[in-house]
Amino acid sequence: MRVKSAAKPLIALLLSAALLAGCQSVQPPSVSEPQGTVDPPAATTQNEPAPQTNKETPRNETLYVNGLQWGPPTNFNLLSGNPAFPVNYGNSRELLYETLFMVNQLDGALEPLLGKSYEWTDDTTLRIELNADAKWSDGTAFTADDVVYTYELGKKYDINWSSFWTYIQEVKADGAQSVEIKLNPDNPNKLTVLDSIELIPMLPKHIWEEIEKKNNNDLTAIRKEINDNPVGTGAYKLHFYNDQKITIIRDDNYWGQKLFGKLPAPKYITHVIYKDNAAGDLAFKSGQVDVSQQFIPQVWKMWEGGAPVKTYLKDAPYYLPGSMPSIFFNLSKAGLDNADVRRAIAMSINYDKISELAMSGYSAPMQPSLTLNSDAESKYIDQNAIKSLQWTTDVEGANALLDSIGAAKGKDGIRVLNGTRLGPFEIECPYGWSDWNAALEIVAQSAKAIGIEIRTKFPESPVWTNDLQTGKFDIIMNTPAGGVSPSQPWNRAMTIMYSKGVAPLGEMAFWNWGRYQNDRADAIIEEIPSVSDEAKLKSLYTELNTIWLKDIPSIPLMYRPWVFDTVNESVWKGFPSEGDGTNIPPQISMDGAGIKALYQIHN
Repeated sequence: MRVKSAAKPLIALLLSAALLAGCQSVQPPSVSEPQGTVDPPAATTQNEPAPQTNKETPRNETLYVNGLQWGPPTNFNLLSGNPAFPVNYGNSRELLYETLFMVNQLDGALEPLLGKSYEWTDDTTLRIELNADAKWSDGTAFTADDVVYTYELGKKYDINWSSFWTYIQEVKADGAQSVEIKLNPDNPNKLTVLDSIELIPMLPKHIWEEIEKKNNNDLTAIRKEINDNPVGTGAYKLHFYNDQKITIIRDDNYWGQKLFGKLPAPKYITHVIYKDNAAGDLAFKSGQVDVSQQFIPQVWKMWEGGAPVKTYLKDAPYYLPGSMPSIFFNLSKAGLDNADVRRAIAMSINYDKISELAMSGYSAPMQPSLTLNSDAESKYIDQNAIKSLQWTTDVEGANALLDSIGAAKGKDGIRVLNGTRLGPFEIECPYGWSDWNAALEIVAQSAKAIGIEIRTKFPESPVWTNDLQTGKFDIIMNTPAGGVSPSQPWNRAMTIMYSKGVAPLGEMAFWNWGRYQNDRADAIIEEIPSVSDEAKLKSLYTELNTIWLKDIPSIPLMYRPWVFDTVNESVWKGFPSEGDGTNIPPQISMDGAGIKALYQIHN
């Protein structure tokens, strides 16, 4: 999606506790659009950020990053809905406010952090043992009460992690160092609860209880708190910020020295706030930025030009896949309601051209599936069982398929099936999302070669959102449940295919935008979260994938990294790369298990 969304999470509160629904879907930044400024929340005068005197830090002690903060910081308050780096929910969650566990993009594993271990003691109880060494930056011990308090903030207020209470009945402490999470017996979804232990940043009860009291438990007032001296458990504390940059400083008393064996190498981490991608890319190329989460066109030209730049993968596609931006069909539309027509469209698309022109070559060859072609997800599918159903670009084959179902070409070259002209169908995504705009132009162009007329439509983003949710479209583009989490690929499949509880056309739907319906798919999606046997899971996911490949309610157009982790080793060296034996993922050195990179780099 467009960069302006800046990886902010969009948590869908799926509506019935009695129904199995989805969890959060975090929207990725775009590959090509310049970033926009964020919209600051309303704030009272006394709560405005105080001006600070600029603090320069030594270059050899400072790690510079970009691409995570656009526009001046307005607050560092997790409950505000729009906190600044490094508090922004879901892409720098281990620097200041840590999570219980760290998710590893490479294998999907949850690694210890504030939580030491977890286990399902029965079908509805997750028990977490906490790290007894953990402390808040003010020296107070981190305990089970803090965990319970943080979870219950989501029950008390409408905030980022409130949706987890669809699946949770109770979170309770069992002594100072143990927590039990009891599942909702009417909706016992283990996968989403595992998501919660790697996604929710822990807040100190002794600090935030006072903030609540001060604001009379009024969320609107609480959200106006700047929180410019945040107390977290992470290895860094807020040091300085203004409209141009945010700097955090290492806490040399950080409790995690025992866990990681030492302190992180950079004493300071600074996020410079650039006006657009071009300015940020220029600074990165020149070595002023060490870690970039921006789209860089043809990144290989940087190292071919001699810059010490590298990506996690040495060769194309350079970045690990993290999402599958896709097109969805309105299955009530005549012509598009035919699975063979949808398959023909899928076979006509020039995926290589989409990768080259829209993604600068950062999308690997398309292998249609509900799973990403990664170690963390592909293990769930019997690849041989689905191979015959997977399509490739085959214009000749697509034309033969349409001929076989009696879709004859008219004088204008457009086919007619059972009295219905196959087009014009509108295909849409928001105006200005240039990577997606380019992809849809290629889809429309590809369809001409098989006698189907598709016209692009690029409305403003609010119009697209309304069209998507109300079903007011022919074909529409969106990313189904991207991101790295324990609930993948279930969450993606649920978002694409689950029909129970989906509003009818004309009303707002937050998943299954094409209103696809298949009873067996629904049953599998409901069963998967309760299955732990690996062979059974593989069987279920393979069957679900087979249904999707036959019915084709959506078509993935590209693989896309969830974050662009590109490094310049002019100052800091030793960032993780494929095959280095470290198992450190390319998660921008500060999110999830990617935080371990800070302990490996040197200058």
